[in-house]
Amino acid sequence: MRESRGPQGSSPVPSASSQPRRNTGQTDSAGRRSHQPLRAVWDPVGGPARPPRRPRPERNVRKQSRLGRFVAAYGWRAYAVPVLALVTVIVLWDAVRTAGVTEGSEETTATGGDTEFLVEAPQPDSTSPETLESGALPEGGPFTEVGGREWRVLPGTTEQVGAGQSRVFTYTVELEEGIDTTGYGGDTAFATMVDRVLADPRSWIGDPALAFRRIDTGQPDFRISLTSQMTVREGCGYDIPLEGSCFNPSKGRVFLNEARWVRGAVAFEGDIGSYRQYLVNHEVGHAIGLARHDACTTDGGLAPIMMQQSFGTANDDIARLDPDGPVPADGLRCRFNPWPYPRA
Repeated sequence: MRESRGPQGSSPVPSASSQPRRNTGQTDSAGRRSHQPLRAVWDPVGGPARPPRRPRPERNVRKQSRLGRFVAAYGWRAYAVPVLALVTVIVLWDAVRTAGVTEGSEETTATGGDTEFLVEAPQPDSTSPETLESGALPEGGPFTEVGGREWRVLPGTTEQVGAGQSRVFTYTVELEEGIDTTGYGGDTAFATMVDRVLADPRSWIGDPALAFRRIDTGQPDFRISLTSQMTVREGCGYDIPLEGSCFNPSKGRVFLNEARWVRGAVAFEGDIGSYRQYLVNHEVGHAIGLARHDACTTDGGLAPIMMQQSFGTANDDIARLDPDGPVPADGLRCRFNPWPYPRA
């Protein structure tokens, strides 16, 4: 092998022709070799011409509809919006329908057994003469003139009384704040009196269509409430100076006037216990939907329970309360009666 020496006696350097050949890399598009054998082609477009791609086969795919695009864009909200809109329409329709039923409820009746009762009783009576001696409040014990205008539910429940073939009414027994019941036995005595009246076979359960059950929680069908004199006037009206009781359907409350509970009525010639039985039965009669007041039909016979016996047991007296009403001034007079279905 031939050697050459570098200047000034340096070590011999092999000549280029004597060095072994090395791989100089790939050739680029211009025919030049790259000095980096693994380097990618930097100009793929400028490389050798490639055969054209085969055209894609046409697929028979239906284009997405507007609804499909809407669902794809909004996901679950696409279903929620129409559902909420439908619910809103149903609620509005039901509200309008219910309002119509309420306005006409005084004409909607249901019949069971011997009793015809309305879905909702009429408003308390308001037409009366300025004075009516038979309707005056008797002398007697003290009562609460002004109560707290709020009521508390007295604790206690009962099993169902009556067959209830058409309707089972639930009720609560309540007391207006400020009333002191110690003069007539206390709170429990008042509640027990109400329960026993409604459970008596001579009461409304004498009709197999009806039944009652006392509750002390939840929403009852009506509330039997012992109430002060002035609060009763607010809830029942006081167009004439006569102490009354009533059922106010807009409040779902039977207003039992404590003044009457303590003293009774001049026209009702029975004892105070019998009068209290009458008071409960008469006003509960309105609460279960009995609309009209009745007249005496047999002179000397028992007064019907829906006759206004707190104001009179003679038709002439009741006719003075409402000259255009259902009771004629025909001279008939009945005897007091506390029961819807009295025993013969």
